[in-house]
Amino acid sequence: MKVFSGTSNRPLAQSICEYVGIELGKSTVSAFPDGETFVKVEENVRGEDVFVVQSTSPPTNHHLMEMFIMMDALRRASALRITAVLPFYGYARQDRKDQPRVPITAKLVANLLVAAGADRVLTMDLHAQQIQGFFDIPVDHLYAAPVMYDYLKLQKVDNLVVVSPDVGGLKMAHAYSQVLGAGLAIVAKRRKSATEIESMAVIGEIRGKSILMVDDLTETAGTLTAAAALLKKKGARQIRACVSHAILNDLGIQRLRKSNIDELITTDTVFRPPIDGVKITTLSVAGLLGEAIRRIHNNASVNSLFEFKGGRTS
Repeated sequence: MKVFSGTSNRPLAQSICEYVGIELGKSTVSAFPDGETFVKVEENVRGEDVFVVQSTSPPTNHHLMEMFIMMDALRRASALRITAVLPFYGYARQDRKDQPRVPITAKLVANLLVAAGADRVLTMDLHAQQIQGFFDIPVDHLYAAPVMYDYLKLQKVDNLVVVSPDVGGLKMAHAYSQVLGAGLAIVAKRRKSATEIESMAVIGEIRGKSILMVDDLTETAGTLTAAAALLKKKGARQIRACVSHAILNDLGIQRLRKSNIDELITTDTVFRPPIDGVKITTLSVAGLLGEAIRRIHNNASVNSLFEFKGGRTS
């Protein structure tokens, strides 16, 4: 077994290798003067079970192309099996035709991964679970919830209510509320545009409660901050947000600095430099991904990784 990494999240790949007990595979990733990506695998992979770790965080297209080129290099070097490890699967929000003449880019990315040489995919907290069905190869879909749960349990928060910032995240919020023994509420919202949210109403009792908002992804933080403002207005005592993938751009960081969110709990699925003015707790999913990689290599069951503390995330 060998694990290689692109340039999107080398610290996570290094942590995964430390968990598994192997060295990170040697490879060179560079660019030609015109911007074309060049990849060279610096060690023998013939007959090896190879895992390529690459999050499709911004610049998304660059990191995707880098992954395709690396997998092509590994395939041509006679690797026995190539597993694409995508801690964060980009383009997942484009999973259906919700208006005329638009693509289903999540399916296109799935096709490109297979065409580049992926025999298997390992990913975490997909924006839409049906994306697993876009592949005709095995997909192992993990959840960050067990890591989040362990952290939240240590906080011992009283009067906790888990809130979904939109109706689409209700299933995830319900799973968290069941396991944490907390109440459940929903923020009904209306989206104005890709960056603007208009929150409408809160369904559930949140006055005087400690709030935990859960979501899979935030970029501009529009949904989270608008929901937090509404929850505070309705009498919430303390507000935390728990997000698997925090791909924060400048607008998102500005909104969080001005928001009512006391703590943002997230994971290291995407590499993120330190951010001032926002309390961000980053939990590592390296152990979870490392255990999945070990089990896939040993042809053992990965199913138990989907369950946590008597609950199930799906």
